[in-house]
Amino acid sequence: MTPQPLTLTPPPLTAASSLAGLIDHTLLQPCTTPADAQRLCEEALTYGFCSVCVYPALLPAVARHLAGTTVIPCTVVGFPHGANLAGTKAAEAEAAAANGAREVDMVIALWALKSGQYTLAGADIHGVVNATGPGCAVKVILETCLLTDDEKILACKLAMDNGAAFVKTSTGLSSGGATVHDVELLRRTVGSAMGVKASGGIRTTRDALAMIAAGASRLGTSAGIQIVTGTTPSPPT
Repeated sequence: MTPQPLTLTPPPLTAASSLAGLIDHTLLQPCTTPADAQRLCEEALTYGFCSVCVYPALLPAVARHLAGTTVIPCTVVGFPHGANLAGTKAAEAEAAAANGAREVDMVIALWALKSGQYTLAGADIHGVVNATGPGCAVKVILETCLLTDDEKILACKLAMDNGAAFVKTSTGLSSGGATVHDVELLRRTVGSAMGVKASGGIRTTRDALAMIAAGASRLGTSAGIQIVTGTTPSPPT
């Protein structure tokens, strides 16, 4: 039986709802189902979110559902620790682009960055950018809670030098998420040359506005509806 699309009533336009076009509507929980992914797509279309971000296995269905719309299909690579072999990440990115991804969020090779193997960390990014091709933007997740400020600056430069479109603060699955300090630091480092995506722990309109004021040009969150309607989010599960 073909699933029926959800019927949702768009919210009234408010200052909060103007944030919708900056939100990557995200669900990266282990038990996310195809029905969850369909719901995410319907919500993104209803509320005007920028993208829908899901695990690679659910990407083909999301890309089909969003075909012909302005909402971007997005997925993750090397998630959540960035410790895959570079060739594995590149193959994953190539498959994502073939399956309809127009944006890919990859986790930087934290092991290489933390051990001073910067050439390897840069090559890891370069391999993913090359594998996706020009029609797919790459966001590099730095996992800022695990890095010093100097390492964050270096990671930004590696992302810029190797063709990424964005730097992103966090997976949302480590010991911390986005902070105003980190977003400001990333924006100062990349200037206007790249996007900055704040992700992890952004659950209220106030959180979102603080990140935008700090320099974020994109927000990754599973609480997009609460943010754009100004309602109180449920506790994370």
